[in-house]
Parts: sequence; C-alpha cells; structure tokens
Amino acid sequence: MVARHDLTTDPGLQDALLQARRGTAFFARKLNELTDEELDGDSLLPGWSRRHLAAHIGYNARAIARLIEWAATGVETPMYSSPTARNQEIDFGATLIPIALRNLVDHAAIHLNVEWRDLPDEKWSNQVKTAQGRTVPASETVWMRTREVWLHAVDLNNGATVADIPAPILQRLLTDITGAWKTRGTDTGLIIEIEGTGTRYGDTTNPDAVIVTGPLTTITAWATGRDTITNTPTAPTWI
Repeated sequence: MVARHDLTTDPGLQDALLQARRGTAFFARKLNELTDEELDGDSLLPGWSRRHLAAHIGYNARAIARLIEWAATGVETPMYSSPTARNQEIDFGATLIPIALRNLVDHAAIHLNVEWRDLPDEKWSNQVKTAQGRTVPASETVWMRTREVWLHAVDLNNGATVADIPAPILQRLLTDITGAWKTRGTDTGLIIEIEGTGTRYGDTTNPDAVIVTGPLTTITAWATGRDTITNTPTAPTWI
C-alpha cells in the first residue's frame, strides 16, 4: 500500500502541520508517562485534573476536525453547539475509565490528522468560525491546535516546561498574547523585550511603557501564566 501524504503543497503550511504533529506527539508522550492512578492528579490549570486536560485535548481535536470538514464541504459544522456543551463534554470525558480516555485522545488526534491530510490546497483558504466567534481561514486551525497541545503538555504537570516548546511557537504565542492584551485593554502599557535579540512585543510606540525583559522561554512562561518573574507587573493569564 502506498503511503498517503498531505495534499497541500504550501511549504509554510507543511511546516506548520509538522509543528502541530510534533506537539501532539509530545503531549501524548507526557500523558502516556502517567499511570492510570496519576490521571486523577491535579493539572496546572485551576480546577482541572489531568483527566480534564486529557479530555479537553481529545475533544478539541474533534472540534477542530469539524472545522476542516466545514472547509472541505461548505456545510457549516461549528466546533461546539455552545460553551455549555463544550464544558459538559469535558466534564463527561474526565469520568471515562483510563483506557477510554487515552483512546479518546489518540483516536481524535488521528481523525484530525486525516482531515488535515486530505484537505486540498484550494480549500485551506475557506472561512470557518472559531468557538470565540472569529472568522478565520481553515489554515488557522493548525495554529489553534499547535498552541493547545504544546502548552497543555506543560499543564499536565508531568515534568514538561515551556523550555520544551520550540522557539518559533513561543514567538508566535507572544504575538498572540500581546495582541489579546491590546484587544482587551489589559496591556497596561507593557512592552515585552526578548533578551539579547532586541525583539519587542506590545505597543512599542508608547514612550511611557514598562519594559519587561528576559529570555524567550522565561518571558513566555510568565506571559502565559505558567511562571512568575520577580519585580515585574503581573501579566494576565492566557490559556
């Protein structure tokens, strides 16, 4: 049998898919290192056990796969019927027996990967809608999944850190985070500067801005709420 490959020929999209798949594999490895009993332990997200986090990653793959089906067919298939339904789904998934929960994560990831693989070039620009109501091209779903699997691998509280996340992903996370701060009006005049590079994120035109400087890994951990830096303003948590 001849192996099947991604239909897209766009090099940038192929690279993005590779990062998403690597993140999926990394999350799966950190999850599989946990015993069934350890699934009951706390994640790094308040109020969520590792079970909740695993269920979220599984159902998130299914939800994103629905967006790719939308892009492929033109038939609107929302990620979730409602925020309440999403939360109920995660709560239910957290009650599954360990083997069923692990199968959910694995099988949902495979399904999403197949949907991505079989979407031809001309369909990736088709517009779909996120759970937050943003209209985006189908290609954005790759980044949506990438940030979920890499960050939540850290949140499994099983030894992974932000330092395990590739630098290009950390850089895009900072772009997203500072953009969200500006949109929500919560940036409070902050500029993030990456030590040794001169790269800055935030409103660089503000002469009164507070500059927060540090290594890329440390700054991103702080900005995502996964770490703290002493003597700096408190950053809004971003998940």
